[in-house]
Amino acid sequence: MAAKQNHKKAFDCVAFKQEAQDKLRAEYERRKSEFASYEEFLRAAVREDSWARKAWSRFSRTLVRTP
Repeated sequence: MAAKQNHKKAFDCVAFKQEAQDKLRAEYERRKSEFASYEEFLRAAVREDSWARKAWSRFSRTLVRTP
């Protein structure tokens, strides 16, 4: 049996996700008077961010559309 190696991961996906969610929630709290819902805020945040717009554009081109 291989010995377990103790090393620090260079990237922690869970921590990264939590940090991103915390930032989004904080921005929503600052701007919630501009939106009817959190969903509306998220849609606006995607439209306002060039990386997110490009990513969603790529996703939409790769989705398989079924009737």
